[in-house]
Amino acid sequence: MRTVIQRVKEASVFIDGKCKAVIGEGLLILAGFETSDTGQDLEWMVHKILNLRIFDDPQGVMNLSVLQAGGQLLVVSQFTLHASTKKGNRPSYIKAAVPEIAVPLYESFCTLLEDQSGIKLQTGIFGAAMEVKLTNNGPVTIIMDSKNRE
Repeated sequence: MRTVIQRVKEASVFIDGKCKAVIGEGLLILAGFETSDTGQDLEWMVHKILNLRIFDDPQGVMNLSVLQAGGQLLVVSQFTLHASTKKGNRPSYIKAAVPEIAVPLYESFCTLLEDQSGIKLQTGIFGAAMEVKLTNNGPVTIIMDSKNRE
């Protein structure tokens, strides 16, 4: 599982010109899944995301998690996170899970995130053409991969 985590002042998702989801200060989470992902990958990712200390404390130091900062969460599925650009100029998405595998992983990830955070999760729609708008705060952008736990 691969994610791009962005600390945002606000973020929203539009589908066919209509607003599907909107959050204020919090995290925009772009999530991509591989065929080999398991529940352990999801659990690890949820734990890391909810405990990342990337929000400012009263002294202006990035020392608080999204939970401690009272932030909101928006999750958007994005298979292109598994693009391989090793060969040629057209990305290959061979590692990205097909919808039959990715949809249950995405739904489980969202459920775990909501259950473990207690935050009402906002989402896009899996597989839809979405317009994602955000105001990155910092900017703070972090990439995490459950197969490369640096």
